[in-house]
Amino acid sequence: MSYKCCNGKQNQPQKPGYNALLIRLLLSTIIFFIAFFANNNVYLFIISYLLSGWDILYKALNNTLKGQLFDENFLMSIATVGALIIGEYPEATAVMLFFQAGELLQDVSVGKSTKAIKALINIMPDYATLVDGTRVNPNDIMVGENIVVKAGEKIPFDGEIVQGTAYVDASALTGESILKDLVPGDTVLGGYICQDGALTIRVDKPYNKSTAAKIIELTELASKNKSQTERLITHFAKLYTPIVIAAALLTAILPPLFLDQSYTKWIYTALVFLVVSCPCALVISIPLGYFGGIGRASKKGILIKGGSYLDLLTKVDTVVFDKTGTLTKGCLKIKEVNSNLPNLLEIAAYAEYYSNHPMAQAILHAYSAKIDKLKISEFTETAGKGITVKIDGKQVRAGNEKFVKNAHPTEHAAVHFSIDDDYAGFITLTDEIKPEAGSAIQRLKNDGIKKIAILTGDTEISGSWVANELGIKEAYYSLLPQDKLNMLTEIKKHGVTAYIGDGINDAPALALADIGVAMGGLGSDAAIEAADVVIMGDNLNKLTQAIEIAQFTHRTVWQNIILSISVKVSVMILATINAATMWHAVFADVGVAMFAIINTTKLLFIKTGGNKKWQ
Repeated sequence: MSYKCCNGKQNQPQKPGYNALLIRLLLSTIIFFIAFFANNNVYLFIISYLLSGWDILYKALNNTLKGQLFDENFLMSIATVGALIIGEYPEATAVMLFFQAGELLQDVSVGKSTKAIKALINIMPDYATLVDGTRVNPNDIMVGENIVVKAGEKIPFDGEIVQGTAYVDASALTGESILKDLVPGDTVLGGYICQDGALTIRVDKPYNKSTAAKIIELTELASKNKSQTERLITHFAKLYTPIVIAAALLTAILPPLFLDQSYTKWIYTALVFLVVSCPCALVISIPLGYFGGIGRASKKGILIKGGSYLDLLTKVDTVVFDKTGTLTKGCLKIKEVNSNLPNLLEIAAYAEYYSNHPMAQAILHAYSAKIDKLKISEFTETAGKGITVKIDGKQVRAGNEKFVKNAHPTEHAAVHFSIDDDYAGFITLTDEIKPEAGSAIQRLKNDGIKKIAILTGDTEISGSWVANELGIKEAYYSLLPQDKLNMLTEIKKHGVTAYIGDGINDAPALALADIGVAMGGLGSDAAIEAADVVIMGDNLNKLTQAIEIAQFTHRTVWQNIILSISVKVSVMILATINAATMWHAVFADVGVAMFAIINTTKLLFIKTGGNKKWQ
């Protein structure tokens, strides 16, 4: 024996044949009013009842034979047939009519709400145009082929522009409305929209592996990652319906036995209990609410990998930032070359050639001449400290002041150099704080974040400068990768912690934090895989938007939960004192479910930003 309330309709499309059901309900309503004005003609009431509810009775019988008891069809059938047996013909008929009408509206509302949410993330075109102008299915395009995208069209693939210039709108991926001016050689991502001109693009990834496809896939998978609230409601629903049915049986039997009262009165009260025993408002609106929140975040360029992470975002009270590329632009530039050697920049470029460190890349970018790799040998890199390498047979060390002999701290981040253990000088590099960083930090504080900290491998001078500029009181400097993990472990002991990093170099920290947020994940599979939340652009305000969307979703979901339970319990209490009818019970079931669905649609229109949390 099992039960399945609401038939899982939150995951079903709008049921077919609703036009036929609408006609049946209209005819049934006409017959109902004729019966009402014809001195409550019993036969007409029964005809109206069967016309509107025969499918409910059939489903109830069919499910009962399969051992699937206690679904909404069974409960409504028992309640209305019971009302007919005790002579409440008008009420039994009206309740079935109201229930069917409510179910019809509910199905339409769920279908439209789900369609609207999916439209938020519908960023993939369904065709691609070949160079000869032929439109084809994007799945038929091979990697390496060229396609043409004209003004107003969505770009279906990740690829590289080989011909043409255009402004493109990346807002479907990043949530940012600023247009990008792209030229040949630039990379484009599936989901961009070409605003003017025409582009010829070489396809670099299959259609189903594009960034847009990945976003849609993760957003749809996220709806299956149930939040704690959803799991709680699922468990509650399994207990609630049998308990209320048991209460209905006891209500129908015990008072007449022990209080010498009419069976009819208490059977009627029990029937009211049966009508409110199905928690449809909860079972339908809660998953729809989380899906709406995830869909809205996706439209903002924020991937949240499930309802559980939406819940976690509402509980975060500690935010820890990596510095470079997160709070700063991550584009280091040489500020000063301090050396008695005229060719220190050249020596530095050769020394750093095989390093992937951001400082090394900045030095290589500044040195425009060609590198003769034959001059480089015995390259060794020590994580968090520096490198040792031989250039033309001379040993060169490059790194921080602790790694290079006779080096001393500098005002800005610097790479120090020695040649055959003789100090050769240093190169200072500077980064720029993101323009929105200050406002984003303030919004985090306004959203209730109690503690904000920075973990960085940079020097104290560089790290403290960023912390002071942004008003962050806690900053930890000169940390090796393992030091970051140790520090993050300690911070986690004192609150629910979110770690914000670039998603590539910070993968261990993203995994260790209660919730990992990867910045700048646009086009990066590593970032998408590493984090719980992926911000597809580099704008720090997206972090506060993610938290605010989570808070609003959480608030909406709990409004639906509290309303549904309180109304149902109120109707049951009123029924025991003969103050509630089956009409009230149907409203408590279908009416509240409708309200919860409508309340959930607010998630489609929420806006974030500015001085107000919600606008």
